[in-house]
Amino acid sequence: MRLPILKDVNSLCEQCVALCCRYFAFEIDKPTTKRDFEDLRWYIYHQDTIIFVEKGRWYMQINRPCKELLPDNRCGVYEKRPAICREYTTKNCDWHGDDYDYEHLFTEADQIEQYAKQYLAEQRKRRRTRAKSASKNRAKTRRAKTPQRKSKARAALPVRLLKSA
Repeated sequence: MRLPILKDVNSLCEQCVALCCRYFAFEIDKPTTKRDFEDLRWYIYHQDTIIFVEKGRWYMQINRPCKELLPDNRCGVYEKRPAICREYTTKNCDWHGDDYDYEHLFTEADQIEQYAKQYLAEQRKRRRTRAKSASKNRAKTRRAKTPQRKSKARAALPVRLLKSA
């Protein structure tokens, strides 16, 4: 969502509604097991929590405002603000950023559950396919490494020749 840029304003900060101070998001491990997805469901059950995937990376977002945000949307601890706030620039500002391009956005536990069923089923299918392929490759390797057996008559022939010599 792109918010309007107001005219007759000296800086972006003068029109700020502190979108970046109203949530925080952090990267989480990509879920790969049923238990991982169960944990994500538990997170989502907590109020104001979403999970999203962006550029293949998984994030949890907590939609809660900073305790130091003043009523006029300015920072109450600006001079002593944390490093993460100091590093943030208007270049990254949500005010004029493009819409988010989520690969997946989960706002309800049921969405996680549906995704997990599909993902885990696909993983089981891939494992079965890989196991079958590996089994065939092992069988081929064994056949290639197994020496060809000679008949008893052929095996004994060189020995008889040596004895008669």
